[in-house]
Amino acid sequence: MGHAVPGPSVTCISDYRAGDSAVADHRRPVLSSREVEVLLAWLAAESKDEAASSLFISASTVSTHLARIRAKYSAIGRDAPTKTHLLARALQDGYTSLDRW
Repeated sequence: MGHAVPGPSVTCISDYRAGDSAVADHRRPVLSSREVEVLLAWLAAESKDEAASSLFISASTVSTHLARIRAKYSAIGRDAPTKTHLLARALQDGYTSLDRW
């Protein structure tokens, strides 16, 4: 019989929690409460128009907020170019949780 060969490292949810030494370089951008509100509305919506309607703002205002949010993530080296990336960042940084979805 052969010896067991260790497999690749598995990332656990605890690796993403605050204070974990495995993610010592994890930086979280400071989003305003309105930016978080717009981000979450957009993530829950099918489109920017739908998110805008739910918040009583224009779709271009939603786009402006999203551009600022993406810029804040890029500034700390955690680009979020797609909706999926932004959802992952929002989950990682505690702006939302899986229970909400």
